[in-house]
Amino acid sequence: MQILRIIVHIAILYAFYWLGTWIQHTLHLFIPGSVIGMILFLIALLTGLFNPKWAESGAALLTRNLPLLFLPITVGAIDYLDLFKGKGVWIVIVVFASTVIVMVSGGAVTQWLLRRKERQQA
Repeated sequence: MQILRIIVHIAILYAFYWLGTWIQHTLHLFIPGSVIGMILFLIALLTGLFNPKWAESGAALLTRNLPLLFLPITVGAIDYLDLFKGKGVWIVIVVFASTVIVMVSGGAVTQWLLRRKERQQA
């Protein structure tokens, strides 16, 4: 039953992503659909239209496995090193640094939010 709950929670999160992507394509916006979906999710949370419990287990699973979600980006950058000829060294450094920054900042924000949640529950 827990697995089904996690699947439903991840599906709800994916629905926000899909809605954001649909809005981005429909309105021809330059903002990525994933960002629009996150903004919609935040608005739904802040207005009380969406109960955080409806996505908690799925979000927790994704958060626990967050480093694995960054592997395709890194492998993709390494896989196409031949495209980086000329100024490739700088591009590889920027890609590597930005990946590390995203991983570190994502982990730090997640830990901060989890500590904040624990303090609120205590």
